[in-house]
Amino acid sequence: MNLSSTPGPLAGFTVAVTAERRREELAALLERRGARVVLAPAITIVPLRDDQALHAATAACVGLAPEIVVATTGIGFRGWLEAAEGWGMGDPLRAALGRARLIARGAKPCGAIRAADLSEDWSAATESSEEILERLLAQGIAGRRIAVQLHGGPQSELTDALRAAGAAVVEIPVYRWTLPPDITPVRRLVTQLTAGQIDAVTFTSAPAVRGLLDIAGDEAGQVLDAFRGPAMAACVGPVTAASLVQQDVPVVMPHRSRLGALVKTVTDELPRRTPKLSVAGDTLEIRGHAVLIDGRVQPLAPAAMAILGSLSARPGAVVSKERLVASLPRGTDGHAVDVAIARLRTALGGGGHIETVIKRGYRLRVDEPA
Repeated sequence: MNLSSTPGPLAGFTVAVTAERRREELAALLERRGARVVLAPAITIVPLRDDQALHAATAACVGLAPEIVVATTGIGFRGWLEAAEGWGMGDPLRAALGRARLIARGAKPCGAIRAADLSEDWSAATESSEEILERLLAQGIAGRRIAVQLHGGPQSELTDALRAAGAAVVEIPVYRWTLPPDITPVRRLVTQLTAGQIDAVTFTSAPAVRGLLDIAGDEAGQVLDAFRGPAMAACVGPVTAASLVQQDVPVVMPHRSRLGALVKTVTDELPRRTPKLSVAGDTLEIRGHAVLIDGRVQPLAPAAMAILGSLSARPGAVVSKERLVASLPRGTDGHAVDVAIARLRTALGGGGHIETVIKRGYRLRVDEPA
């Protein structure tokens, strides 16, 4: 048998990455743990220097002379200042920010504010816009001029509530997202998801969730069903997960909204979800595109993997050829099942893992519990 002796914790799993920014870093972290990674950026970033909406919003912010400025992300705040420098608006913007009360949504924007030789008035410990909104409403903001640095898209729940409380609000659309110019990788991901070939999809921003579903189009419902079934939706934090949660999709997320924490969550959670069976004296752990035999990895072809998945769903029970035919990626006939069974037996070592039941079908020879 061609078995790997030291598999990573994600060996046998296929994990998709929908991020554009830092996608290589995220992919490398997952691959280092043994995962097969599918890159399918669902969004692309509008270059700051070319972003006329940001240019206009920066001019409006300087003209507004805001009393309060909300910084939501560190990279967004830094990018805003860098873009303003490129347009020759750096000094007026810094002067406006220096006169305002700066509120940070957590440690990263707080660090970016200090790196710009500015000082924050307050930082939200929970890193949430809800905490910022609650504090500002409690202080009273009627007639106040407030600038809100966005990141990736509108934050209407925050900005609408500020306006409803009587504030004059200017939104700063730093790092606006659009759909990628080439949606082929995402369309391929949609096909793989609906075919049950993806074990987990990682999301690092709410726009990436929207981008995937927008590109899925008429198949968006099937994508959501996949997340409600075999595929795991892994989100970096509650803001990213919100639209999925609203559609009754279960998600996993780390306690801290960090890339490394997201990878750890995927690494911990995926193996917990896989069936483990004692079959013919061996422990089988059935993963997305491979089976672990006593902790060693044996890759399987899609047909053999589908057959093993059907048999393991009913361990010890006879599964008819008709049911196994229906489980094949390209369902054909009973002969295709026999061929896949033969190859599966070889991959499992040629032992008595799979028992033939004449004229009825096949079953896994599950060991009796001790």
